This record gives sequence, C-alpha cells and structure tokens, in this order.
Amino acid sequence: MTISAAKFEEQLQYLSKKGYTSYHLKELLILKKLPAKKNVVITFDDGFESQREFALPLLKKYGFKATFFIPLKYLGTNDSWHTKEIPIMTSETLKTLDLSTVELAHHSYAHRKYDALTIPEVAEDVRLSFETLDKNDMSFGPFMAYPYGKFPKLAASNLQFKNQLRDAGFAYGLRIGNRVNTFPFKDPFEIQRIDVKGEFSLRKFKRKVRFGKFF
Repeated sequence: MTISAAKFEEQLQYLSKKGYTSYHLKELLILKKLPAKKNVVITFDDGFESQREFALPLLKKYGFKATFFIPLKYLGTNDSWHTKEIPIMTSETLKTLDLSTVELAHHSYAHRKYDALTIPEVAEDVRLSFETLDKNDMSFGPFMAYPYGKFPKLAASNLQFKNQLRDAGFAYGLRIGNRVNTFPFKDPFEIQRIDVKGEFSLRKFKRKVRFGKFF
C-alpha cells in the first residue's frame, strides 16, 4: 500500500478542511469518549525511511499526528517481505522523530503472519521485540499492528492470542477490516483499520473515511 506524497497531501488537506482531529493511540487510553465528531488515527506500517522523508513534513504542515508501527528485526536494513530494497529507519533515526507528531509502536519483531504462528512462537516474537527495544534504549507505545493484518481467528486460539498480548502489556491490537470504529473500542485487540491505496481517487478516499468498507 504505497502512496505518493502529492496524494497524501491532498488527503491531509481534505481532513483538515473537514475539521478532523487526529489522535495518538496513547491519548485514547485516557479518554472515555471523544470530544469531537470527526476523529482519525493515521497509521503507517514498516518504518520506511520514506515515511520520515515525505510523510512527516506533511503531517507537521497540516497539524496531524500519526502512529508509525515498526518491525524491530529490520532496524537499519531493508524490508524482506516486499521489494527487499526499501530502507527502514535505524533506531537512532527513530529517536530523532518529533514525538508530538509521531507515536512509535510495535509491528511485531520478524514481520511474520501471526495466524501462521503458534502461541509460543508469538510469545517469542514479542519477547524479541522487547529485547530489541531494551538493547537500543527505546520505548514504544503498548500497541501492536498485526503484520498483513493477520491474527488467529478460531475461538480458542484467538482468546489465547489476545490474552498473550494483554499479559505482555499491550493495550490495543490493530487488524485491517476496513470498518469505521466506534469508541470506546468494542474489542481493543481487533481495532479495524481502513486501508488507503495509492491508486485511490480523492473521491474514493472520502468515501472510505466516512463509510469504511463499501462495494
């Protein structure tokens, strides 16, 4: 899901014009209800250097916040799951980001599909994530965006998965789903995100923001 800086700016202009308020996930933890009617959490996966280069200045320009989800195994390397050529930010670069604009959170350790892992393998992935944060003297918000939006769906494994994340200290887990969420969240470990693709027209973006999934 790649988008040009020009299209991203067009979308931010629309959100600003319509009076949307952006939030970091950590802010939602302390709110019982949202004070405004039009609310958005803007998220980016994978920690690509291009997000710092192109998205961050635009977020600042229009006064929006965003959450960057980082796969910690790949700090300072290239992605191994897409083109294998896209550089990912280093720990030192992440530490320089303006935390009033960018909130950092988890995108797993090894960027593997959680629905293809056993519960002990998920636990090990989470352990390695926290170990990497400690090693690099970093702190992330207690939020996880599931790689590829994948997580265990069967009832027993779904419960084990969510309990494992909760026991590890996570407060929210984000999938895809393409639904507009209500707040407080019905299931904090199945928060649905609306995917935004580079080929979307502004008209389609507007409809997605208002209605989520549509046919």
